[in-house]
Amino acid sequence: MKIRKALLLLSLFVIPFFGIQAQVVNSSYVTKFGEKALQFSIVVPADKIEVWKLFTTDKGLEKWIAPVVKTNMKIGGWIRTNYDKTKTTEDTTAIQLDIINYLDSEMLTLKVNLNENFPQQARNEDKNLQEIIQFIDIGKGNIKIISTMVGWGQGNDWDKAYTFFEKGNEWTYKELLKLFNSKN
Repeated sequence: MKIRKALLLLSLFVIPFFGIQAQVVNSSYVTKFGEKALQFSIVVPADKIEVWKLFTTDKGLEKWIAPVVKTNMKIGGWIRTNYDKTKTTEDTTAIQLDIINYLDSEMLTLKVNLNENFPQQARNEDKNLQEIIQFIDIGKGNIKIISTMVGWGQGNDWDKAYTFFEKGNEWTYKELLKLFNSKN
């Protein structure tokens, strides 16, 4: 019995770093105040500076998030993306994330602005939807990235927006993982 427990503990701590494909973990929850928090995390084998550039530069974001990217990296700046490579970041289908704040290589808080793909009522009510991205050095050359979206509204239109981001964020973080899986 002790051997089984030891093997189980070993598998929880050692195996994730040896040959098992990294994955996107959905750890979404509802706060004690009743607010939804859409949360995903991944672990990548990289240093913080490399990961930070993937989130804050045009070239870095183009590698995994969208083919068309323009950044103005400063508090009060923005990140604009378009998933359609035939369009621009000025097109109405582009997504703009306003930069609320950041701590170099530690944290990035973005205001999520709902575009024309979302119901008008949700767009009208969108005041507080944010994504907080944390970059945590967990040792041995690995960085844990935690993305948490907060500030959701109430009702059917907001439920649809939540479902959209739940699927979209999982897909997006899988795209990021592909950059690192190809290195192994």
